[in-house]
Amino acid sequence: MGHTTYHQGNIVSATASGATAALSDVPISTPALVACDVEGTLVRAGRRATPAVLDAIAAVHEAGHHLAVATGASLSSAVQVVRRLGIREGWVVAANGAVTARLRADGYSVVDVRLLAAEPVCRLVARTRPDLSIAAEVVGTGYRVTKRFPERQLSGHQDVLRELEEIWARPTPRLVVYGQWARRLAPALRASGVTAIPARVDWVDVTAPGVSKATALENIRVELGVALSRTVAIGDGENDLEMLRWAATSIAMGHAPESVRAVADRVTGTIDEDGAAGALRDALLLSAR
Repeated sequence: MGHTTYHQGNIVSATASGATAALSDVPISTPALVACDVEGTLVRAGRRATPAVLDAIAAVHEAGHHLAVATGASLSSAVQVVRRLGIREGWVVAANGAVTARLRADGYSVVDVRLLAAEPVCRLVARTRPDLSIAAEVVGTGYRVTKRFPERQLSGHQDVLRELEEIWARPTPRLVVYGQWARRLAPALRASGVTAIPARVDWVDVTAPGVSKATALENIRVELGVALSRTVAIGDGENDLEMLRWAATSIAMGHAPESVRAVADRVTGTIDEDGAAGALRDALLLSAR
């Protein structure tokens, strides 16, 4: 776990090593933890959530349960989306579990960062697929990149570096490997020992070994004192598999690939059918048992 202190505007976050102290004031009376993916689950990419989904999110909060939004996106991007969902307080798991933040009405604080040893990954990419671009996430601000990514592919500032070595010169929780058929490099990346999840055919997210949405959510669950039997997870993608396996009750979106639906306890409607709204309503019933 890293030891870097991050500053988000006028909000000074806890370091990763100070996560326990940052979370120690959290009440443990709420019985359920509902974890939900964002893109493809709560919203379509680039679109706003429907009224049905917004109402269901509000119902989870009003019932007194914890809602943790878990995404593969950067923290800065995740916080923007979460705010648009009407969520003012709660938990954000970003970068596929490498970054955890506690959201408050006046800002947020980073409470856990799992840093990646970026040099071996960068060298592997440069040796085998020098045509691919690499981006290193800078928590809360943007990315350091080997070349500028196309518009709307990355959120936040892009710092274009002259030398590959500058990518790993500073800590990062996540690398993005981007370009034509980048997905094909995922097996080699995994063989090197890191966590590599293809988000698209041209995009692979790389994080430290053993890091997933599930590992971050388990830390949140323990700190909150929520029983494992009171956990619910909703998702639609490959990066949700560990989260779905972790939860006592797992719900896959109706449009999810068969590999995702196969590990879930139940399947809800598609995103076009507001499946997440139904799943969140189901979560209220399940957590009441």
